[in-house]
Amino acid sequence: MLQRLPKPFRNFYILTATIFLLWMIALDSNNLISRYKLGAKLNSLENEHEYYQEKIEEVRKDRDELFGDRESIEKFAREKYLMKKATEDIFIVQEKD
Repeated sequence: MLQRLPKPFRNFYILTATIFLLWMIALDSNNLISRYKLGAKLNSLENEHEYYQEKIEEVRKDRDELFGDRESIEKFAREKYLMKKATEDIFIVQEKD
């Protein structure tokens, strides 16, 4: 049976190393394929974490601006929610790209 194998695979150490590599690449529960997928998911989650941290900072800034004095509350309502007084008209100007 060993005579049918190519000459390098007749060596015990090469055969053992080949079986070990095959086991580590595909068969083990901590194989390289699943580790790659987990690493990609980790990077994705870290990017989401950074995004949400930036959004939290924006909300904190808006909250601090909102809970200032009365003028800042009025300014915030006018800019963010397009609120107006009864005697005013609102014109929205949009720039063309």
